[in-house]
Amino acid sequence: MYFSIVVAVFKRKDELEELLKSLVSQKFKDFEVIVSDGSPDDALRKDVLAWEKDIQVRYVYRKGFKASESRNVGAEEARGKYLLFLDSDVIAPSQYLEQLHRYIEEHQPQAFGGPDAASDDFTPIMKAINHAMTSFLTTGGIRGRKGKISSYQLRGFNMGLSRELFLKLNGFSNLQVAEDIELSVRVSQQGIKPHLITEAFVYHKRKSTLRKFAKQMLMHGKGRVDLNLRHPGQIKWAHLIPSLFLIYTLVLLPLTSLVSSTLFTLALTALLGYFFLIFLEASMVYKSLSLAIVSTYASMIMLYSYGLGLLIQLIKRYFRLSTSDTNKSEELKL
Repeated sequence: MYFSIVVAVFKRKDELEELLKSLVSQKFKDFEVIVSDGSPDDALRKDVLAWEKDIQVRYVYRKGFKASESRNVGAEEARGKYLLFLDSDVIAPSQYLEQLHRYIEEHQPQAFGGPDAASDDFTPIMKAINHAMTSFLTTGGIRGRKGKISSYQLRGFNMGLSRELFLKLNGFSNLQVAEDIELSVRVSQQGIKPHLITEAFVYHKRKSTLRKFAKQMLMHGKGRVDLNLRHPGQIKWAHLIPSLFLIYTLVLLPLTSLVSSTLFTLALTALLGYFFLIFLEASMVYKSLSLAIVSTYASMIMLYSYGLGLLIQLIKRYFRLSTSDTNKSEELKL
């Protein structure tokens, strides 16, 4: 067996069905799928096993297990030489495994992953969130862009490791947010460089509403602080920018109005100009004014929510108001 694809799920029946359907259509066939379910009940069992006639699929159930635990349990059942971890809300293009196989055979990476993208049939909200997460103007190209291959970190929605390396590292830690990046840090500490395979992308649905997206970004901001506590140096300037952006908007901008109306106008113009650039970029990408507006709004949500989450967790940890790691809210998975 070449690939073992491990999918950690919590309910999400419809999304899982779409993922399994896309795996059936893969051109490369030497793989198995392990669905590791942490839902309140095992209602997904019959739906998963219904695909046995089309692909090699197994179902593992552990009530209450979260993403990291479910992935580790699924990996224990794996027989493949390489373990692939996919989120349940992704869709794999038919050439996905073929692209991975070709690259692995040529370069022999021990850890690797690919970027995500938005499919043409995604809802406007999903496309807007995708733009917010992938635009150079918002994330600086740190999520799987070609210019950042040298600093690539594994991302849980589309990542892989040799089975040997995964077992050596004892799998995912108990960190519930940024657990994929935490594993990537430990990979790098072994002197192993994760490979970004740009051709092996997946379509990533992420969140279906901007409210859920805001909550997710808030948790990601908090999770970055937790990650930094385990591995100092994991908060870079790029991660601080959303928090600085929030402080600029809520504190510095109002203060300029007390100093000088001219200074306030310049500061406000700079802020609006930045969002206008996002609007222009999105309008060129999607050729739609309405999508450009929603993409700009999604970008604002991402920046402010992530920045707020990071600041909240920094304050909690600095003043010792909390010692617990951030947990993923299950309501976001419903």
